[in-house]
Amino acid sequence: MVRLTPEPAGTPRGVPVAPADVLSELLRQSAKGDQQAFAQLYDATSSRIFGLALRVVRDPAQAEEVVQEAFLEVWKTSTRFDPDRGSALSWLMTICHRKAVDRVRSAEASTRRDTSYHQQNQSIDHDTTSDAAQASMEAQRVRSALKGLTAVQREAIELAYFGGYTHTEVAGILDLPVGTAKTRIRDGLIRLRDKMGVHQ
Repeated sequence: MVRLTPEPAGTPRGVPVAPADVLSELLRQSAKGDQQAFAQLYDATSSRIFGLALRVVRDPAQAEEVVQEAFLEVWKTSTRFDPDRGSALSWLMTICHRKAVDRVRSAEASTRRDTSYHQQNQSIDHDTTSDAAQASMEAQRVRSALKGLTAVQREAIELAYFGGYTHTEVAGILDLPVGTAKTRIRDGLIRLRDKMGVHQ
């Protein structure tokens, strides 16, 4: 199997990425066990994937580990890629984003465990508890509403709001004109608002 070595922390995120059809073909070849194609896929996309991981985990060393985990999953699951459901790059970035979020959640859980004794011995502020419960319910509503969006709307919104990318960057990642990317994000937000019953 190809040895994975993440790009250095200083690698610019604006490095050009190969055309979508080229990346799709490299993924198809990787699914057949072609290590050379997988190495080319890694070389063509790793700096962009690293940029996304760094935005989420905020630590270069952690981001490098996320990139390695993401590409290991890509190697093992490349047969699942479906070009009809989105571009190869967005598929890769979805995997990376999930790994990065898992890493952040794991770190947060560890922090909570480390401070649990202190928290358990403090008096609980009723308002704080109520606020936390409300926030949890709101997050559940958002997750449920996201499932009601189209695949392209959800993809664009996740990159813009969970990945932290600008409209221009989302357009570049998804190989779309900027106007199209903005439209997908706007329409997705409108539909999300409607799904959540927010009327303005």
